[in-house]
Amino acid sequence: MVGSWRWNVTLGIGGSLLTLLSSLDSNGLAITSLRCLYAFLAFFIVGFLFRALMAFILRPTPAAAMHQAGMDDEQTKGNAIDYSTPEQGDELNDLLKQQMDGNVRIEPGLQTEFTPLSPPKLVSTQNKEPEELAKAIRHLTGG
Repeated sequence: MVGSWRWNVTLGIGGSLLTLLSSLDSNGLAITSLRCLYAFLAFFIVGFLFRALMAFILRPTPAAAMHQAGMDDEQTKGNAIDYSTPEQGDELNDLLKQQMDGNVRIEPGLQTEFTPLSPPKLVSTQNKEPEELAKAIRHLTGG
């Protein structure tokens, strides 16, 4: 089963409170109490059926159960697909250690040191005439 019986009780109490709030102003206390009891039972049973349905839907397939139990043989291979990414922590740690030690092999033609990019300036205002700058500003501002 998915969850515990406490979920059923919580759903029952919630349904009972909803019934109490909606029925109290138009009915007497005795009828409202009886309807709250019926609502509690109905929500409890619906919650139980919903949890049973979820347990049925979410149960593992026999192939997955055999895989977890370690019963992989030729007959069960190919029946289930494992979409999980394998852990490569050890390989990654070894690669990082080699890089820290400077023992990493780098392909020929690749740079070994980091050099930041220094792109050329696209627009330069150096050595420009003030009239040209004023004309460009007027053009950009639409004036």
